[in-house]
Amino acid sequence: MSFPKFSLLIAFCLALSFTLSAQPTSVSVAPKLSIDNDFVQKQFGSTCALIGVEPLKADLDGDGVEDIVIPARCTNPMMDQTENSFIVVDPYDSFFGYGNPKVTTQFSTEDPERRGFSLLVIHGAGPDAWRSDTPKAKFIIVNLPFKQIVVKKLAIKKNRKVMAIFTEENGGDQMTSVIFWDGKRYKYQPLGASME
Repeated sequence: MSFPKFSLLIAFCLALSFTLSAQPTSVSVAPKLSIDNDFVQKQFGSTCALIGVEPLKADLDGDGVEDIVIPARCTNPMMDQTENSFIVVDPYDSFFGYGNPKVTTQFSTEDPERRGFSLLVIHGAGPDAWRSDTPKAKFIIVNLPFKQIVVKKLAIKKNRKVMAIFTEENGGDQMTSVIFWDGKRYKYQPLGASME
C-alpha cells in the first residue's frame, strides 16, 4: 500500500471514530423512585404517611427479588385495604393470642404519639422489584411497638436462613424482636435483650 493511500485510510478511520463518538448513546437508565408521602399514599392509601425513619431493602420472601420495608404511620389502614390491594396483618398480637387486625387496630397504645406506627412491606416482582406497578404482594404490619428496625439474616431452622426485620421495641424493657416471612405469612418472635 502506498504512503498517500495509507494516510488517506488513517484519516478516514479517525474521521469515522470522531463521528461515532459524537453520536448520542441510548442507554436505558431506570429513574430512581423516591420514597415520599406521595409514593406511600399511592401504594397504601391516604391514611398512611412517612415517620422519618429510612426504608430498608432486602429480599424478605426469598424469591430473589428485592422487597422494601417502609416505617410509616397509618391512622386507619383497614379503610384502604381493598382499594390499594394490600393485606393488614398483626403478627405481634397474634403471637400473644389474638391478632385479628379488624379489632387490634382499634387498641390504644402506651405512647399516644406512636399510635398507628406500622411497617409497610412491598414484595417485589419482576426486574423492577418493589418499584413495579404490580408488585407481588403488599402488607401493612400493625401494632408492632418498634423504635428502631434493621434487616438481617435469621436462622429459623438448622439449614434455613431468611432475611428478617429485627426491631428494638419501645418501652422500658428495651425488648428486641424479629418479624419474618415463613412462606405463608409474617410471624413475630421475641428475642430478649436490646440491640445496643
